[in-house]
Amino acid sequence: MAGAPAVTVIDASAVLALVFEKPGCAVILASCRGALLSAVNLDEGLHKVARRGLDPVAIDAGQARVCAALHPRLHGTDTSVADRACLSPALATGCAVLTGDTDWVRLGLDIDVRPIR
Repeated sequence: MAGAPAVTVIDASAVLALVFEKPGCAVILASCRGALLSAVNLDEGLHKVARRGLDPVAIDAGQARVCAALHPRLHGTDTSVADRACLSPALATGCAVLTGDTDWVRLGLDIDVRPIR
């Protein structure tokens, strides 16, 4: 996505890669400050990751609607509620998404998906 904002949305897989210093953690560290993290993804990850500077994103009724609208669009893919909770703020804000789920680049969504490995 050309001209995408510098802010990114962090997926739970990226959070875990950061916590456990897995491949891709340097990419996440470089993008962590000011990044968005849905409360669902925070729950899926570990609470101590929040101390690294990630800001949990509240899932309000609007975000829940976006998540729900993604469900039929992503039918047949291996995406979870937490995945959709990560993708929905990226759709709403135009932010890029950092994730360990490399299949997300093929979801056909208008999101700048940046695999960390």
